[in-house]
Amino acid sequence: MSLLFKIIDFLYQKRKYSFLKKTINKNMDVLIDVGAHDGDTINEFLKIFSVKKIYAFEPSKRNFDKLKEKTKKIKKIFSLEIDINQVGLGQKNDVLILNEITDGVSNTFNSLNLNSTYFKKKKTITTLFGIKKFIDNKVPTKIIPLKDFMLQKKINNVDLIKIDTEGFEYNILLGLEDYIKKIKFILFEHHYDNMLIKNYKFGDIHKLLKDNGFKKIFKTKMPFRKSFDYIYENKN
Repeated sequence: MSLLFKIIDFLYQKRKYSFLKKTINKNMDVLIDVGAHDGDTINEFLKIFSVKKIYAFEPSKRNFDKLKEKTKKIKKIFSLEIDINQVGLGQKNDVLILNEITDGVSNTFNSLNLNSTYFKKKKTITTLFGIKKFIDNKVPTKIIPLKDFMLQKKINNVDLIKIDTEGFEYNILLGLEDYIKKIKFILFEHHYDNMLIKNYKFGDIHKLLKDNGFKKIFKTKMPFRKSFDYIYENKN
């Protein structure tokens, strides 16, 4: 069954990256990957784009160590700079608890509704694969606003930002403040399930982006999840 899931997920990811390839200029100056995990999306981006500089953020030490090793290999193949940062992004400077989930891909700064039907279903599925402990660790983690980072690094324009932070996407966008206008394309994931306790709804993200001159150009449902991927383009 897990092989079937992988095949379906591969086809889904292929559709998303095909759209990006058709829509965005192949040559990029700056790409920002928020929630870089172990570098899997960086690999996918580099298959279709020629990028001069990548800034990647991954707060989980376990994932960051894998990201560090993968980026070493990537740099040997591709001629580009990759700046990796073991820090979380949010609306303001803070220290938050990162819930590290055993699967390594569902880590979140949000609290979990342990009584939700979606949590119970996900826990049952992971248990079937031999994973007994759902939340592996709780780690105090430094949070910074992306605008502060861009000011520090003197980043004036960003071709694409990808945000996959398990229910923290709105907070990251708020942390851009007026620098959101320096972004050309935004790719992000939004969860509609009742497992993550968020302080916002999709409508809040849509309004923030619309008010800053962005238009939704892509939407697709992720397989086996109550989640969607969205792409917005800055029309200014």
